[in-house]
Formats: sequence, structure tokens, C-alpha cells
Amino acid sequence: MSTRTLIRGGLVVTAAEETHADVLIEDGRIAALAASGSAAAGAWSAERVIDATDKYVIPGGVDAHTHMEFPFGGTFSSDTFETGTRAAAWGGTTTIVDFAVQSKGQALRAGLDAWHAKADGNCAIDYAFHMIVSDVNEATLKQMDGLVEEGISSFKLFMAYPGVFYSDDGQILRAMQRAGANGGLIMMHAENGIAIDVLVEQALARGQTDPRYHGEVRKALLEAEATHRAIKLAQVAGAPLYVVHVSAREAVAELTRARDEGLPVFGETCPQYLFLSTDNLAEPDFQGAKYVCSTPLRPQEHQAALWRGLRTNDLQVVSTDHCPFCFTGQKELGRGDFSKIPNGMPGVEHRMDLLHQAVVDGHLSRRRWIEIACATPARMFGLYPKKGTIAPGADADIVIYDPHAEQTISAATHHMNVDYSAYEGKRLTGRVETVLSRGEAVITRREFTGRAGHGAYIARGTCQYLD
Repeated sequence: MSTRTLIRGGLVVTAAEETHADVLIEDGRIAALAASGSAAAGAWSAERVIDATDKYVIPGGVDAHTHMEFPFGGTFSSDTFETGTRAAAWGGTTTIVDFAVQSKGQALRAGLDAWHAKADGNCAIDYAFHMIVSDVNEATLKQMDGLVEEGISSFKLFMAYPGVFYSDDGQILRAMQRAGANGGLIMMHAENGIAIDVLVEQALARGQTDPRYHGEVRKALLEAEATHRAIKLAQVAGAPLYVVHVSAREAVAELTRARDEGLPVFGETCPQYLFLSTDNLAEPDFQGAKYVCSTPLRPQEHQAALWRGLRTNDLQVVSTDHCPFCFTGQKELGRGDFSKIPNGMPGVEHRMDLLHQAVVDGHLSRRRWIEIACATPARMFGLYPKKGTIAPGADADIVIYDPHAEQTISAATHHMNVDYSAYEGKRLTGRVETVLSRGEAVITRREFTGRAGHGAYIARGTCQYLD
């Protein structure tokens, strides 16, 4: 039995255009668009009609950087695939790309299988995986080829966290060479972890144990140095590079220079760097621990460079790096030693709304909002045009968005499985009203109508920005 849904009267906003159009959905896909009030649209009928008058009709968000059930610092991020994907849906995100982790001494496949087991049957929205490579050796490099072929086409490496995820320059070069040959994309956590560890040790020896020192030791110059080094290694390897969670203006400058030289180098930032700062890390009574993430929050003056980078396309994507840890019992592990605070913040529910606020505030255009939150992440990670746009043949991942509704972010009302909000009390204009995932309503007029297990695993193609 074919099921049809008709969305009438909204302003359809994609990365490419804005148009008042009706959208016809059939069997989970977008069947057609036609100008609102036109004869073509008037001839359509459907079992379910959604009135989107005075609302935006936008593609579901694609969050290309999440960490559900992620092991870190002796604990696990507090959102499961079930709670995390439900919260994502509440925020208008309909696809996440999470990170499967290779354990040292294990095959990539073992890590991937473990993440499939966590996610399978539990997700409210569609999901895909990147692969964290923490043990670069001949066997691992061979396995990368097979993973690209089966739809795991991006690999994350770390210049930070010696003894945990860290890879040295030689290992990074080898992995980049492999990706250059097999079509994969290397994602880089660019911070000089060896130097940072020295600064951590020195700060603790001086008795500097509070959360704010987490930001002070992870210096912007060490992010910029690692970004520069990653770019040069990628250039030597003849491989593309995607730098995750860019937080510092000096790192943006490195990316800008590389892109001006025509190199296939891409950058992502996150809402926390656009809206929060070291002022939050310095909050008294250990409250700053809520804002400990890596790369760290920067002084407020860095924000202008990030917004400019998003406008000039030197930064292409805004993801969340959603990796929540509860304040009670998890962040508190670092009382008396900032280096033991689990690194990560909640955000998957608020990315689309925060970026809409940036439209209201004049930082971004509406189409750029959709570009950095939906279309570009889908293209970057081989999901477009199935995801990230509203066009015939695309999955019917659609958000009815009320640009006039007002809301106040609070842990009391959010849906992430974490006991605080990084944006507590922040007032926003704009709110998700209804969310369709492959044509199925997962949020209906601000009620959750989805289910665990609706979300399907997606095998991805390769990066669509490469020749």
C-alpha cells in the first residue's frame, strides 16, 4: 500500500534556493515539488496533509560528528543510541554519523562490529559510521580499503591523547597515503598532544587544578601548529583532509591558507565554539567542568574568525561533537585535577536551533544555515542527494520549522540523557515543530511519535567534493 503525505504552503529552504512550494511524499521519498497554489500542486491528494503556512520546510539536519556510548576517561558518554537519536530528532536532525572505535591491538572490523551492535535496532533516525583508527599498522591499512568499499569512507586520527588514540606523524602519513589511494577521507583531531601533556603536568605541579586550566594548557597555537602539520602531511600524501572541531582563529588561518592554495582541505566547527567561551570554563564551584571539551573553548574574540570562516566557506560544516557526560558522577571525576574531567559536551539537540539564531542575528543567511547543517555534511560524507536536500528522489527527511516561535534552552526540558545544559537559560527564536524521517513522523507538533528501530544504517559513498 502506497502512503502519500502532502506538505502545503511552506517556504522550502535548501542550500540552493528558497521557494514557496508544496512537497509531495510517497513511500518515504520526495515524489515532487510544485509552486504553492499552482494547478499542479492543487491536483495532488494525500492521506496526510501537513499545513506549513508561515513555516519553513527544510531538509533534516545531518550531524556528521557524534559520540553515543563512547568510552572515554574510564566512563562512557551518557547518551545511548536510543536516547541520543531521539534527542537529535527533537532538534530537527534526521541523520547522524557516529564514530566506531578501533581498540589498540584489535582489527578495525572488531570496532565496527561493536558499534553496529550498540546501534542496531535502537535508533530513532538514520545513522552511519566513521572509523576511529587508533592502531595504524600494515593490517589496519589493508582493512581501510575494504571499509571504504562497504560504505565506511572516513577515518579519524588523533594528534592528541598520547597513550589512548594518538598517532605519530609517520602513522598519520601512512594512513593518509592509503586514503589518497582508496578514496577515503582522513578526519583529524589537530592538537599537539605531546606538547599539551607537558603543559598539563606543569600546571598540575603548580596547583592549577580548576577546569579553566584545561583551556589554558590546550593552547590555540598548539591547535594551529597541528593543523598546519596535518595539512602538510596530507599534501605530501596527496590526500584530502577534514579537520574536526576547529576552535581557534589561528587554526582557521591555516585552513584558509591551504584552501587559497587549492588544496582539498576542509574544516568543521561546532556550536560551542560559536556561542560559548573560556568565560564558561572559568565558572566558579567547578561548574566550568560542564564546558570541558577538546579542542577547548576559546576566548570570545576567536568567535568572529569562526563566523567569518563559515561565511567565506573556509569552514564548511557545523557538527556538534556531541559527547555528553553528566556533571554528577562523571564530570566530577576531575575534581582536584582538570585532566581527569571527561572531555565532551552535549549538543545534538540544539545545533539546528542555535544556527537558526545565527540567521536571526545576521551571522548567516537562511540558505547558508541549511548548507552548513544539512547539504554540505551530506556531500562531504557521501550521503547526498539521499540526505541533505529537498528534491525528487531524496529521502523524505523533512523538518517543519517555525521561525517565529520562541524557546528557552534548559536541562529541565531537553531530551538528551545528561543532567545539565551547556546553554541553560539561552533564549532562541525558532523551533522545530514536526520532523519526518523517510516520510514517517518522528516529531508531530512537538510530540515524539517515533520509535527506536525506525532509524536505518546507511552505507556511505565517498566525499563528493573530490575529483
